[in-house]
Amino acid sequence: MQLGRYPAAHTTIAHLSDMHLLAGGAPLGGAADTVAALDRAVDQLDRLGTVLDAIVVTGDIADLGEPDAYRLARAALDPLAERAGAELVWVMGNHDEREPFAAELLDLPPSLEPLHRVVELGGVRLVSFDVSVPGWHHGAVDEARADWLSAVLAEPAPMGTVLAVHHAPIPTPIALMDVLELQGQARLAEVLRGSDVRLILGGHLHYPSAGSFAGIPVSIAGATAYTLDVSAPPRELQGVDGGRSFSLVQLFDDGHLVSVAPLGPNTVISRFDERFLDELSALDPPARLERFSRKRTE
Repeated sequence: MQLGRYPAAHTTIAHLSDMHLLAGGAPLGGAADTVAALDRAVDQLDRLGTVLDAIVVTGDIADLGEPDAYRLARAALDPLAERAGAELVWVMGNHDEREPFAAELLDLPPSLEPLHRVVELGGVRLVSFDVSVPGWHHGAVDEARADWLSAVLAEPAPMGTVLAVHHAPIPTPIALMDVLELQGQARLAEVLRGSDVRLILGGHLHYPSAGSFAGIPVSIAGATAYTLDVSAPPRELQGVDGGRSFSLVQLFDDGHLVSVAPLGPNTVISRFDERFLDELSALDPPARLERFSRKRTE
Protein backbone atom coordinates (compact mmCIF):
# COMPACT_ATOMS: atom_id res chain seq x y z
CA MET A 1 0.00 0.00 0.00
CA GLN A 2 1.27 3.47 -0.92
CA LEU A 3 1.63 5.60 2.22
CA GLY A 4 3.13 8.71 0.61
CA ARG A 5 3.25 10.52 -2.71
CA TYR A 6 5.74 8.15 -4.34
CA PRO A 7 4.70 4.76 -5.72
CA ALA A 8 6.78 1.64 -5.35
CA ALA A 9 9.77 1.34 -7.68
CA HIS A 10 9.15 -0.62 -10.86
CA THR A 11 12.73 -2.00 -10.86
CA THR A 12 15.07 -2.68 -7.94
CA ILE A 13 18.77 -3.49 -8.36
CA ALA A 14 21.25 -4.58 -5.71
CA HIS A 15 24.56 -2.98 -6.66
CA LEU A 16 27.70 -4.57 -5.20
CA SER A 17 31.31 -3.99 -6.13
CA ASP A 18 34.95 -4.71 -5.46
CA MET A 19 34.88 -8.01 -3.56
CA HIS A 20 38.57 -8.80 -4.18
CA LEU A 21 38.21 -12.49 -3.35
CA LEU A 22 41.25 -14.76 -3.19
CA ALA A 23 41.48 -18.49 -3.90
CA GLY A 24 40.54 -20.62 -0.94
CA GLY A 25 39.05 -17.61 0.83
CA ALA A 26 42.48 -16.36 1.88
CA PRO A 27 42.37 -13.04 3.77
CA LEU A 28 43.13 -9.99 1.65
CA GLY A 29 46.35 -8.34 2.75
CA GLY A 30 46.60 -11.03 5.39
CA ALA A 31 43.80 -9.39 7.37
CA ALA A 32 40.51 -8.65 5.57
CA ASP A 33 38.03 -11.56 5.44
CA THR A 34 36.45 -10.76 2.08
CA VAL A 35 34.41 -13.98 2.01
CA ALA A 36 32.77 -13.18 5.34
CA ALA A 37 32.01 -9.66 4.10
CA LEU A 38 30.34 -11.02 0.97
CA ASP A 39 28.38 -13.54 3.03
CA ARG A 40 27.16 -10.70 5.24
CA ALA A 41 25.99 -8.76 2.18
CA VAL A 42 24.09 -11.84 1.01
CA ASP A 43 22.45 -12.21 4.43
CA GLN A 44 21.31 -8.60 4.36
CA LEU A 45 20.01 -8.82 0.79
CA ASP A 46 18.14 -12.01 1.66
CA ARG A 47 15.96 -9.95 3.97
CA LEU A 48 14.49 -8.21 0.91
CA GLY A 49 12.94 -11.45 -0.34
CA THR A 50 11.77 -11.21 -3.94
CA VAL A 51 12.01 -7.42 -4.21
CA LEU A 52 15.19 -7.58 -6.32
CA ASP A 53 15.03 -7.65 -10.11
CA ALA A 54 18.80 -7.80 -10.59
CA ILE A 55 22.04 -8.13 -8.67
CA VAL A 56 24.83 -6.20 -10.41
CA VAL A 57 28.47 -6.61 -9.40
CA THR A 58 30.60 -3.88 -10.97
CA GLY A 59 33.96 -5.57 -11.12
CA ASP A 60 37.00 -6.67 -9.16
CA ILE A 61 35.23 -9.82 -8.09
CA ALA A 62 38.64 -11.48 -7.79
CA ASP A 63 41.80 -9.79 -6.54
CA LEU A 64 44.21 -11.86 -8.66
CA GLY A 65 41.85 -13.31 -11.28
CA GLU A 66 42.02 -16.80 -9.76
CA PRO A 67 39.36 -19.28 -10.97
CA ASP A 68 38.58 -20.38 -7.42
CA ALA A 69 37.87 -16.78 -6.40
CA TYR A 70 35.16 -16.62 -9.06
CA ARG A 71 33.76 -19.92 -7.85
CA LEU A 72 33.52 -18.47 -4.34
CA ALA A 73 31.60 -15.48 -5.71
CA ARG A 74 29.13 -17.69 -7.55
CA ALA A 75 28.68 -19.95 -4.54
CA ALA A 76 27.58 -16.91 -2.56
CA LEU A 77 25.49 -15.03 -5.12
CA ASP A 78 23.94 -17.69 -7.38
CA PRO A 79 21.65 -19.02 -4.60
CA LEU A 80 20.68 -15.47 -3.60
CA ALA A 81 19.73 -14.63 -7.19
CA GLU A 82 17.70 -17.83 -7.46
CA ARG A 83 15.86 -17.17 -4.20
CA ALA A 84 15.12 -13.59 -5.19
CA GLY A 85 14.21 -14.44 -8.79
CA ALA A 86 16.78 -11.84 -9.88
CA GLU A 87 19.18 -11.58 -12.80
CA LEU A 88 22.83 -11.84 -11.73
CA VAL A 89 25.03 -9.54 -13.81
CA TRP A 90 28.83 -9.55 -13.58
CA VAL A 91 30.99 -6.67 -14.86
CA MET A 92 34.71 -6.97 -15.57
CA GLY A 93 37.08 -4.97 -13.34
CA ASN A 94 40.77 -4.19 -13.56
CA HIS A 95 41.71 -6.93 -11.05
CA ASP A 96 39.68 -9.49 -13.01
CA GLU A 97 41.10 -11.65 -15.80
CA ARG A 98 38.94 -12.26 -18.86
CA GLU A 99 39.58 -15.95 -19.47
CA PRO A 100 38.68 -17.27 -15.99
CA PHE A 101 35.97 -14.60 -15.68
CA ALA A 102 34.29 -15.87 -18.87
CA ALA A 103 34.64 -19.53 -17.90
CA GLU A 104 33.70 -19.35 -14.22
CA LEU A 105 31.11 -16.56 -14.10
CA LEU A 106 29.53 -16.52 -17.56
CA ASP A 107 29.83 -20.22 -18.50
CA LEU A 108 31.48 -19.16 -21.75
CA PRO A 109 34.60 -20.48 -23.47
CA PRO A 110 37.70 -18.66 -22.18
CA SER A 111 38.07 -15.44 -24.14
CA LEU A 112 40.37 -12.44 -24.33
CA GLU A 113 37.70 -10.34 -26.02
CA PRO A 114 35.74 -7.70 -24.06
CA LEU A 115 32.97 -9.35 -22.05
CA HIS A 116 29.90 -7.19 -22.65
CA ARG A 117 26.36 -8.32 -21.86
CA VAL A 118 22.84 -6.95 -22.34
CA VAL A 119 20.00 -7.98 -20.00
CA GLU A 120 16.33 -7.00 -20.21
CA LEU A 121 14.55 -6.27 -16.93
CA GLY A 122 10.89 -5.85 -17.76
CA GLY A 123 11.44 -2.90 -20.09
CA VAL A 124 14.68 -1.63 -18.54
CA ARG A 125 17.82 -2.50 -20.50
CA LEU A 126 20.85 -3.25 -18.33
CA VAL A 127 24.20 -3.15 -20.14
CA SER A 128 27.36 -4.66 -18.64
CA PHE A 129 30.17 -2.77 -20.40
CA ASP A 130 33.71 -4.14 -20.21
CA VAL A 131 36.30 -1.33 -20.24
CA SER A 132 39.12 -3.38 -18.74
CA VAL A 133 42.58 -3.31 -20.36
CA PRO A 134 44.37 -6.69 -20.13
CA GLY A 135 47.62 -6.35 -18.22
CA TRP A 136 46.78 -2.89 -16.88
CA HIS A 137 44.73 -1.34 -14.06
CA HIS A 138 43.32 1.68 -15.90
CA GLY A 139 40.21 1.40 -18.07
CA ALA A 140 39.64 2.46 -21.67
CA VAL A 141 36.86 3.03 -24.19
CA ASP A 142 38.43 2.43 -27.58
CA GLU A 143 36.73 2.82 -30.95
CA ALA A 144 35.60 -0.81 -31.12
CA ARG A 145 33.94 -0.69 -27.72
CA ALA A 146 32.35 2.66 -28.47
CA ASP A 147 30.94 1.23 -31.70
CA TRP A 148 29.53 -1.79 -29.85
CA LEU A 149 27.80 0.39 -27.26
CA SER A 150 26.49 2.76 -29.91
CA ALA A 151 24.90 -0.15 -31.76
CA VAL A 152 23.25 -1.42 -28.56
CA LEU A 153 21.84 2.03 -27.77
CA ALA A 154 20.67 2.76 -31.32
CA GLU A 155 17.17 1.52 -30.47
CA PRO A 156 15.79 2.96 -27.19
CA ALA A 157 14.54 0.53 -24.58
CA PRO A 158 10.91 0.89 -23.43
CA MET A 159 11.94 2.11 -19.95
CA GLY A 160 15.46 3.31 -20.63
CA THR A 161 18.94 1.87 -20.12
CA VAL A 162 21.20 1.43 -17.10
CA LEU A 163 24.90 1.21 -17.96
CA ALA A 164 27.09 -0.81 -15.57
CA VAL A 165 30.85 -0.26 -15.84
CA HIS A 166 33.76 -0.78 -13.44
CA HIS A 167 35.82 2.37 -14.01
CA ALA A 168 33.54 5.23 -13.06
CA PRO A 169 33.68 8.25 -15.39
CA ILE A 170 33.66 10.81 -12.56
CA PRO A 171 36.37 12.65 -10.60
CA THR A 172 37.82 11.43 -7.31
CA PRO A 173 39.41 13.36 -4.43
CA ILE A 174 42.11 10.66 -4.21
CA ALA A 175 44.89 11.91 -6.48
CA LEU A 176 46.57 8.54 -7.13
CA MET A 177 43.30 7.06 -8.44
CA ASP A 178 43.44 9.53 -11.33
CA VAL A 179 46.23 7.45 -12.86
CA LEU A 180 43.87 4.46 -12.96
CA GLU A 181 40.90 6.35 -14.39
CA LEU A 182 38.86 5.54 -17.48
CA GLN A 183 40.56 6.69 -20.67
CA GLY A 184 38.55 7.59 -23.77
CA GLN A 185 35.88 9.42 -21.79
CA ALA A 186 35.29 11.94 -24.58
CA ARG A 187 34.53 9.03 -26.93
CA LEU A 188 32.13 7.53 -24.38
CA ALA A 189 30.39 10.87 -23.88
CA GLU A 190 29.76 11.11 -27.62
CA VAL A 191 28.01 7.74 -27.54
CA LEU A 192 25.92 8.52 -24.47
CA ARG A 193 24.69 12.01 -25.33
CA GLY A 194 21.17 11.80 -26.67
CA SER A 195 20.85 8.11 -25.76
CA ASP A 196 18.28 6.56 -23.43
CA VAL A 197 20.88 5.84 -20.69
CA ARG A 198 19.24 7.09 -17.48
CA LEU A 199 21.84 5.96 -14.94
CA ILE A 200 25.46 4.77 -14.86
CA LEU A 201 26.53 2.30 -12.16
CA GLY A 202 30.22 1.99 -11.34
CA GLY A 203 32.77 0.66 -8.89
CA HIS A 204 36.59 0.89 -8.71
CA LEU A 205 36.70 3.73 -6.17
CA HIS A 206 36.03 1.65 -3.03
CA TYR A 207 33.70 4.22 -1.45
CA PRO A 208 30.12 5.26 -2.24
CA SER A 209 30.02 8.31 -4.47
CA ALA A 210 27.74 10.09 -6.91
CA GLY A 211 28.19 12.51 -9.78
CA SER A 212 27.23 12.96 -13.40
CA PHE A 213 28.76 12.26 -16.79
CA ALA A 214 27.52 13.58 -20.14
CA GLY A 215 24.43 14.81 -18.30
CA ILE A 216 23.69 11.34 -16.87
CA PRO A 217 23.67 10.56 -13.12
CA VAL A 218 26.48 8.27 -11.95
CA SER A 219 26.27 6.12 -8.81
CA ILE A 220 29.33 4.37 -7.40
CA ALA A 221 28.89 1.47 -4.99
CA GLY A 222 31.15 1.06 -2.00
CA ALA A 223 33.34 -2.03 -1.81
CA THR A 224 32.64 -5.14 0.21
CA ALA A 225 36.40 -5.86 0.50
CA TYR A 226 37.72 -2.64 2.06
CA THR A 227 37.17 1.10 1.82
CA LEU A 228 39.41 3.87 0.48
CA ASP A 229 39.42 6.70 3.00
CA VAL A 230 38.57 10.01 1.30
CA SER A 231 39.52 11.82 4.54
CA ALA A 232 43.14 10.65 4.27
CA PRO A 233 45.73 13.30 3.30
CA PRO A 234 45.04 14.41 -0.30
CA ARG A 235 48.23 12.90 -1.73
CA GLU A 236 47.83 9.51 -0.03
CA LEU A 237 45.84 6.41 -0.94
CA GLN A 238 44.73 4.61 2.19
CA GLY A 239 42.56 1.49 2.38
CA VAL A 240 40.82 0.77 5.66
CA ASP A 241 39.27 -2.35 7.14
CA GLY A 242 35.81 -0.87 7.62
CA GLY A 243 33.08 1.21 6.01
CA ARG A 244 31.98 -1.63 3.74
CA SER A 245 28.67 -1.21 1.93
CA PHE A 246 26.54 -1.95 -1.09
CA SER A 247 23.79 0.08 -2.78
CA LEU A 248 20.14 -0.43 -3.49
CA VAL A 249 19.05 1.17 -6.78
CA GLN A 250 15.34 1.79 -7.34
CA LEU A 251 13.96 2.96 -10.66
CA PHE A 252 10.70 4.89 -11.06
CA ASP A 253 8.89 6.10 -14.15
CA ASP A 254 10.31 9.60 -13.77
CA GLY A 255 13.48 9.10 -11.76
CA HIS A 256 15.61 6.90 -9.55
CA LEU A 257 16.82 6.52 -5.98
CA VAL A 258 20.16 5.13 -4.74
CA SER A 259 20.47 4.13 -1.08
CA VAL A 260 23.67 2.95 0.62
CA ALA A 261 23.43 -0.07 2.94
CA PRO A 262 26.27 -0.46 5.47
CA LEU A 263 27.53 -3.98 6.05
CA GLY A 264 27.02 -5.21 9.58
CA PRO A 265 26.88 -6.52 12.10
CA ASN A 266 25.54 -3.28 13.52
CA THR A 267 23.78 -2.64 16.81
CA VAL A 268 20.07 -1.88 16.35
CA ILE A 269 19.12 1.25 18.32
CA SER A 270 15.58 1.74 17.01
CA ARG A 271 13.10 -0.39 15.10
CA PHE A 272 9.53 -0.37 13.82
CA ASP A 273 8.48 -3.76 12.48
CA GLU A 274 5.93 -4.81 9.87
CA ARG A 275 3.18 -5.00 12.47
CA PHE A 276 3.46 -1.24 12.91
CA LEU A 277 3.40 -0.76 9.13
CA ASP A 278 0.26 -2.90 8.93
CA GLU A 279 -1.29 -0.76 11.65
CA LEU A 280 -0.56 2.43 9.70
CA SER A 281 -1.83 0.89 6.47
CA ALA A 282 -5.22 0.28 8.08
CA LEU A 283 -5.62 3.99 8.94
CA ASP A 284 -6.67 6.88 6.73
CA PRO A 285 -4.04 9.59 6.00
CA PRO A 286 -5.04 11.99 8.83
CA ALA A 287 -5.04 9.11 11.33
CA ARG A 288 -1.60 8.00 10.12
CA LEU A 289 -0.22 11.46 10.79
CA GLU A 290 -1.80 11.48 14.22
CA ARG A 291 -0.34 8.04 14.98
CA PHE A 292 3.20 8.53 13.65
CA SER A 293 3.84 12.20 12.94
CA ARG A 294 2.52 14.06 15.94
CA LYS A 295 5.20 14.87 18.51
CA ARG A 296 4.44 13.43 21.91
CA THR A 297 5.53 15.88 24.60
CA GLU A 298 4.88 15.85 28.30
